[in-house]
Amino acid sequence: MQDKRKFYINGKWINPIKPNDFDVINPSTEEVCAIISLGGHDDTNLAVKSAKDSFETWKETSKQERLKLLEKLLEIYKSRWNEMTDAISTELGCPKDWCSANQTASGAGHIEDFIKRLKEFNFEPGFDNGSVNHIVYEPIGVCGLITPWNWPINQIALKVIPALATGCTMILKPSEIAPLSGMLFAEMIHDAGFPAGVFNLVNGDGTGVGTDLSGHPDVDMVSFTGSTRAGKLITKNAADTIKRVCLELGGKGGNIVFADAYPDAVRDGIRNIMSNSGQSCDAPTRMLVEKSIYKRAVEEAGDEANKIKVDLASKEGEHIGPVISKTQFDKIQNLIKSGIEEGATLIAGGPDKPENFKKGYFIKPTVFTDVNNDMRIAKEEIFGPVLSIIPFENEEEAIKITNDTEYGLGNYLQTEDDEKAKRVSKKLRSGIVYVNHKPADSGTPFGGYRQSGNGREGGTWGLHEYLEVKTITEWKN
Repeated sequence: MQDKRKFYINGKWINPIKPNDFDVINPSTEEVCAIISLGGHDDTNLAVKSAKDSFETWKETSKQERLKLLEKLLEIYKSRWNEMTDAISTELGCPKDWCSANQTASGAGHIEDFIKRLKEFNFEPGFDNGSVNHIVYEPIGVCGLITPWNWPINQIALKVIPALATGCTMILKPSEIAPLSGMLFAEMIHDAGFPAGVFNLVNGDGTGVGTDLSGHPDVDMVSFTGSTRAGKLITKNAADTIKRVCLELGGKGGNIVFADAYPDAVRDGIRNIMSNSGQSCDAPTRMLVEKSIYKRAVEEAGDEANKIKVDLASKEGEHIGPVISKTQFDKIQNLIKSGIEEGATLIAGGPDKPENFKKGYFIKPTVFTDVNNDMRIAKEEIFGPVLSIIPFENEEEAIKITNDTEYGLGNYLQTEDDEKAKRVSKKLRSGIVYVNHKPADSGTPFGGYRQSGNGREGGTWGLHEYLEVKTITEWKN
């Protein structure tokens, strides 16, 4: 068991002002794998003061100075790749091979891309209409960064790296149930040589450190990834100080499978939703299938779901691990039972743990058919390996069903008709549309519409989130 009670503040690992131990549970075994401290009001204040004091000098550093430090950080990250994989696999229950290729790789990918974007970025673009006015971009200031447990280092890198790149200082609060990867990342930042106080880490829960950060008068911006419920609370708490709030929240994506989809579209859709044990905010948890191929699609979906193995994160081979916690396990079980009670047809998986698992928060890969969009399983974010299949008659109905949700993060569509893909993509109300399961390229913006949040992360758009724009009216060369 790891002792991780300290916080990283002003360039040092220090004890909390008041002890408040919290057990981090390995979801594969339900055993304690680490002990952290939950920070209090005084710990948050200390970290904010450290970030505020360091901002005055850090904001004046040159782009080249920041690039040099980020390049060193990337070098260190790659050298400790396996440690990061072990940390995420332990805290999240993510199988190591998949974790290395996806979770750990995402952190490196974001650092690399932000280095590229920073090299290209012009902080003083001027004004090109012959005016003597001048436009400059300046760091927004002290940032409170609150990250989730489902893609821990992915979200940490998407927030910390652009904040560092633009000259901001920060306090990171990683998820208290998956804090190990964030604490390892803090070690890397320290070893890369970033000045004391630029980056600070305080563990804590949402009602404690999260609330303190979002309402703190010396925090200029809050960037939060997590549930829509928590995002609403953060927005309200931040209102009194008029700080910028960037939110990446829940989702209930639709995956439209047209009759002219490529042959493995349904099977790929099943593997997509089940990866990471269904714990991805842009997962396509509603599969909409054109009626002419509905019967075949249902057979393929059930067959593919039944092929997916569930096992310990430590085991080798292709499989999915547990969900993160008992709270999530119970929520998912409740929603699976609601699907049965509301009359959906269960063709794979179902309630209760898979056979041979007495411990661990394991969920059977579950697929429902004959679902309508009014059922709980079609409306609520399940955040587990559970898929609902909904039939549709035509293109217009598919678009209407897909958009009939309070969310708008990621949608998917499968067709070999390029014009149809363009036409439907433009009508889907979401921040990203994945066509034929093709992933987004590095540097593209990620974020949602409506109750999936606001703002964008990644690429140049991710840099802009941490910048203020200033106009200077007489700038003589």
